[in-house]
Amino acid sequence: MLEARNICLEVENGDKSLFLLNDVKFCIPRGHFMAIVGPSGCGKTTLLKTIAGIKTATEGTFVWEGRDLSEEGDFEPHEIGYVPQFSIAYEELTVDESIESAARLRVCGDEDEINDLIDSVLEETGMTDIADRQVKLLSGGQKRRLALAMELVSSPRILLCDEVTSGLDPRSEREIVQLLHDLSRKDGRIVISVTHSLAQMELYDSIMVMVRGNLAYHGSPHAMNHYFGVNDFEEVYPQLARRKPGEWRMSWLKHRVSYYQRLEAEHVDKYRRLGLQPPPPHEEEEDEVPTPGFLTQVVQLLKRRFMILLRDRTQLMLQIAMIVVFPILVALFSSKGQDQLLVLTDTSSSDIAAEIQAQQEQAEIRARVGSAVSGIIMFEVILLGLMGSNNASREIAGERLIMEKEKFAGMRVGAYVTSKVTFLSILVVLQSVWMYAFVQFFWEFRGDAMNHLYFLLLANAAMTSICLGISSNCKTADQASLLSIYLVGFQLPLSGAVLALPDMVEAFTQPFISAYWAWSGSIEGGLNGDVLKAVKSIVQTNFSQDLLCSAVLWVHVVAGVVLTWWGARKARWD
Repeated sequence: MLEARNICLEVENGDKSLFLLNDVKFCIPRGHFMAIVGPSGCGKTTLLKTIAGIKTATEGTFVWEGRDLSEEGDFEPHEIGYVPQFSIAYEELTVDESIESAARLRVCGDEDEINDLIDSVLEETGMTDIADRQVKLLSGGQKRRLALAMELVSSPRILLCDEVTSGLDPRSEREIVQLLHDLSRKDGRIVISVTHSLAQMELYDSIMVMVRGNLAYHGSPHAMNHYFGVNDFEEVYPQLARRKPGEWRMSWLKHRVSYYQRLEAEHVDKYRRLGLQPPPPHEEEEDEVPTPGFLTQVVQLLKRRFMILLRDRTQLMLQIAMIVVFPILVALFSSKGQDQLLVLTDTSSSDIAAEIQAQQEQAEIRARVGSAVSGIIMFEVILLGLMGSNNASREIAGERLIMEKEKFAGMRVGAYVTSKVTFLSILVVLQSVWMYAFVQFFWEFRGDAMNHLYFLLLANAAMTSICLGISSNCKTADQASLLSIYLVGFQLPLSGAVLALPDMVEAFTQPFISAYWAWSGSIEGGLNGDVLKAVKSIVQTNFSQDLLCSAVLWVHVVAGVVLTWWGARKARWD
């Protein structure tokens, strides 16, 4: 049994307090199918999220199977399923793959057990015939069935559904409501469905009517019209506007006992007519259902992420284009830093005029070579920074709601972040090594080539990590992309590679500019003496020691990972 005891949810609204839920109390027996209805903004979804624990009641408590959830811990992930309004499946995956992914993140079992579970859920939700169809090709009703199927893999004892019938045609709506009705008859499961529609009310065991955060009615659908003094369900909403919300709440408190007695009698009679025994109010406490281990979740998340990448043609082609085109752009400038190095020699002559002319020519060559080498290295760094931004800016923000849903179902935050870091690390290595190898073929690095490769890797890794942190803390994918683009855009002008910054500005901005540290470390710790002198002769910015550059870039990487974990850990459903 699920019982709500005086649930209140109060929020600040300027100088006043606003009750989103006001003294809501009800009881729902096991094996019960209930609808929460009411006009828009009445608190339906708020109540559902408060039951789920997504929102925290400011007063009152929920009691589940005799357990006070406020004192003895919230629902375990396997006890509750939550089907939100938004899609909880990746469009690139098939129905079967989506259910398999949900099962492997939530349920422990061997290969045969997982496969049997998937087949069972497909059959139960009527999706066996479309198991191989991609999610993006499903109709609205089929997507709702898939969302339900993904929740059923853990056999939840209470299933919460938020507007799962909205936007559906009448036939599809009735099919979904009938499916929910049937699910409530299995294993004593409670099914609660938030809906704006007043169709198919006869399929519900009880109806809860909300009005501006107040409970106006909770009882049998057969008694609802009588209670509100109307002839049809559709007349209930206009009737609600004729009295204040508080008056409806007080009216219900006066009559709730008699209506609950009728509801209980109907509940018992319905099971008897079906030839079933009503589930007892309580059952013995079940053993804790183990969640798959950390490594199992990481492997599943990685497998799914690569599968999505390979099927997302737009993103895959963009990745391939950057990996192919960006090194070519750098290689186009390679001759300016390659051929002129051959004439960088000291000259001496008894002819003073000739010597002065030779020194002037050498100074001009040194300036051109220094400028070219500095520019090529910075060009590599900036392009790798752009790759890093593209890698990570939408990685979490673009799937934030799906992540929140999977966290709710038992996915570990650490496993999620680890999978993202691992996936992006593979991209970073592929992009950076290819950039180095391709450019090296056309423009041999004059100095410690491995040091140069090391800083290219760090340049990409630092930007990828920071942008992943930004993505984890932004509300939308567009917001994360915009901030990441700004971050890349400021790398070149604030690096000091073009113009040295004023001392005060440089001291403030330089620690945050990964392009400076990768560029400086590659030059200071990698270039040979003659070329290093040439670069320093034309660049006014002071270079830092390569060890310091390496340390700062690693700080960027670690800071990005910490920021990512912090952002992913915070609940952000809206």
